[in-house]
Amino acid sequence: MMKRLLTSAACAAIAFTAPAAAQDVAIVNATVAKGDGSEPVAGSRVIVRNGTVSVVGPNAPVPANIPTIDAQGAFVTPGIVAAVTDLGLYDVGAVGASNDKSAGDARFNAALDVAPAINPSSQHVKVSRAGGVTRALVTPSHGNSLFAGQGAVIDLGEDPNAVMEAKAFQMANLGERGARLSGGSRTAAYVELENALREASAFASGSWEGEEALLTRADAAALVPVINGSQELYVEVERAADIRNVLGLKRTYPKLDLVLVGASEGWLVASEIAAARVPVIADALDDLPASFEQLGATQSNVGRMAAAGVKVAIGRMSGGTDGHPRSAAQFAGNLVALGKVPGASGLSWGQAFATISSIPAEIAGHGGKFGVLKAGAIGDVVIWDGDPLEVDSVPSRVFIAGIEQPLDNHQSELAKRYLDLDESQLPKAYDW
Repeated sequence: MMKRLLTSAACAAIAFTAPAAAQDVAIVNATVAKGDGSEPVAGSRVIVRNGTVSVVGPNAPVPANIPTIDAQGAFVTPGIVAAVTDLGLYDVGAVGASNDKSAGDARFNAALDVAPAINPSSQHVKVSRAGGVTRALVTPSHGNSLFAGQGAVIDLGEDPNAVMEAKAFQMANLGERGARLSGGSRTAAYVELENALREASAFASGSWEGEEALLTRADAAALVPVINGSQELYVEVERAADIRNVLGLKRTYPKLDLVLVGASEGWLVASEIAAARVPVIADALDDLPASFEQLGATQSNVGRMAAAGVKVAIGRMSGGTDGHPRSAAQFAGNLVALGKVPGASGLSWGQAFATISSIPAEIAGHGGKFGVLKAGAIGDVVIWDGDPLEVDSVPSRVFIAGIEQPLDNHQSELAKRYLDLDESQLPKAYDW
């Protein structure tokens, strides 16, 4: 579709000055997608006051003396929420000194907390922000245990205070990866899990075995919020049989607040997942099996689970070039396209956008706070130059908590650097 570009006058309405405080802004004449599963509405308005969405709608009154942007019909959405990602945990994946994704040599596992390692100045954060990502559920990678550690909810704003919620969830794996880390078999993984939860329960009750326990004191303490249900347990699992086993954990530990991650064969047990009211963070377009636990993978997985009543977000996009979080809108667009393929199951436009906005926020326990345009939500707002679910559309302006954000990054600067192909003065110098 033809891209809609804001006029220079409109862009000048609020010139980016990196303010320390949230801005008031009214965005009018916009095609607004609220992110709540509803379809976009043309001729609508979004008003943000003091960093919070004040009102949304076609007839939303514009307060006097508030800076106004005429979107000229452009799409306006909440920011994208990257679910289960490693944004901010590394700069160069192959350089160990810059990589804090996993701690395979550590004495601790469940106690690991990614929050102190988040680098808000990471180029991966900046690239994602330029792609419309405003919040992320950051998780550690597995090291030497089926427990990877505790993830955090962050914002991608250009400021040093990235962490919105530390120790937001615990990460575990009970599939092939968890089996390898536990001794080579799923039987060992479930014994390790059962022992860990039992020792955490003992720690909570004051009857922990101390030196005779397999868990460290720190790991046992870290799992107490999991067993009492105050901290979510994200479980990476793919095949249908493993999904059933994970759902069955609630029979022994009814307070477990479970989230399935991956679930490539989730469509085969969708009714059971829905009945258990366990949400899923799935890969968007798994098709051919990458392992034996994904033999039933299909691109219709997300659509079929959603149709069965499962709350599904799409995620597991890393900060690198392979499946970068900024590609989330493209994956969501493919789910819309699947709905037009005979025999396939996809999503409507509104449903698809919700899988990368309001639903991951709800899964993280922040439903209504971000990932949605509604009164009282944080003012994470993105103005796009076209349909955000089209591959050739990009954000023209991004606001996080009401503060307009810079969209420059290493990639954009390299593009400028090599736009001029004059080779008479090489190498070109950087500006910093």
